[in-house]
Amino acid sequence: MDYKQLIIRGISYSQTQSGAYALLLEHEETHIKLPVVIGNFEAQSISLGLEKDIHPPRPLTHDLFTKFIVSANYELISVIIYQIVDGVFFSNINFKNKVTEEELILDARTSDAVAMAVRFDAPIFTTQQVLNEAGILLELEDVAKEDQSFSETVQTEDNLKSLSMEELQKLLDEAVKEEDYDTALEIQEEIKRRKKKID
Repeated sequence: MDYKQLIIRGISYSQTQSGAYALLLEHEETHIKLPVVIGNFEAQSISLGLEKDIHPPRPLTHDLFTKFIVSANYELISVIIYQIVDGVFFSNINFKNKVTEEELILDARTSDAVAMAVRFDAPIFTTQQVLNEAGILLELEDVAKEDQSFSETVQTEDNLKSLSMEELQKLLDEAVKEEDYDTALEIQEEIKRRKKKID
């Protein structure tokens, strides 16, 4: 399968889910962005994994698992985000034994998989289908500024259905600017539904 490599663009506080964060991944070639909602602990663990010079006084769960993997003569080769179902991403972590060359694939939550990948500097991949279903094609720096927050503008699915395609696109831009990726996905789904009807 032709996998698409992703890079981590950042982690921000989720505007729609209390206590949650949005992990923003990006396909470098197309600039399609993939927002993944993660918990507070996972956001902290990914951030610490990215900051190689910061070490907590006691090892986090992901640090402990990393040490176990190394001690067992395995290395983390890659992470594959292979599916999204009802807004939930499914991922595999691919390991390889340094001695026997044996490969091991473990199912994992995407947040845990990414937290492990950053500790091994391992690449993160996804499929074209996942990018098509959940990706957002926008340049954050080019988004126009709006005074009114997106969450105040769009509150229900009925509101989305009453808007024109041009208005939906404008609100999608605003949602991404405010890093409200949960709602951005909802708008994008509405846009996709309308495009399917046209086709």
